[in-house]
Amino acid sequence: MLKNPINRKDVEAVKALDGIYRKTLAYNDETMLCFFRLEKDAIIPLHYHKATQIGYLIKGKIKFILDNNEFIAQPGDSYVFDSNEKHGAEILEDSEVIEVFSPAREEYK
Repeated sequence: MLKNPINRKDVEAVKALDGIYRKTLAYNDETMLCFFRLEKDAIIPLHYHKATQIGYLIKGKIKFILDNNEFIAQPGDSYVFDSNEKHGAEILEDSEVIEVFSPAREEYK
């Protein structure tokens, strides 16, 4: 059982991909909060998942790629990927992101 509050400094980072590190923070069955540290030049391949994903870029610069669109996120930008929407990313600068997933992703627990 997780305790409240959960501070990101107390959570060990998990390497998700080369240059992509995740800290799963607070969650329940319906919603999950994660912190990501992304290194410049890392690639997140196109993928999709059941959970809706809402993010906020704290620092850095990321090019997000969708099936038929792309956009560059900069500090202060937020974004949403709907359930089963294909998306990926190119990390243009060392970046930090907070993301919320709903429902919670079992593989991130």
